[in-house]
Amino acid sequence: MGVLVDSNVISDLITRDPNWFSWSSEKIRYWGNREILAINPLIMAEVSPAFDSYEELDKALPAQWYFREELPWEASFLAGRCFLQYRRRLGVRRSPMPDFYIGAHALVRGHRLLTRDISRYRTYFPGLELIAPD
Repeated sequence: MGVLVDSNVISDLITRDPNWFSWSSEKIRYWGNREILAINPLIMAEVSPAFDSYEELDKALPAQWYFREELPWEASFLAGRCFLQYRRRLGVRRSPMPDFYIGAHALVRGHRLLTRDISRYRTYFPGLELIAPD
């Protein structure tokens, strides 16, 4: 088991967010000393606008700290089903599909998810272990 790190936590570190930097850096440090921290291509894509090149992004998320895990095919089905459930419950309100794929990836691989966006993950992935603010 590892810890999939959501893009909002990584963004806190990159931007040194005044409200969340301390919490996010403490959780990265704590869990990084106990488990493998993982990211996937969607997470990298979500944080990439903060950088001018792939090389800068790659340097900010070194592979020795963040294991780059491919998206599991099984997660695509789960993400789609959860997204459909979301759409049926909330109608025209839109949420990006990547959040559902990230949750599905963590659940299918048996990872915990380190995130600040807990409501959607708790609602649509009730079996997913979250590391989140109290």
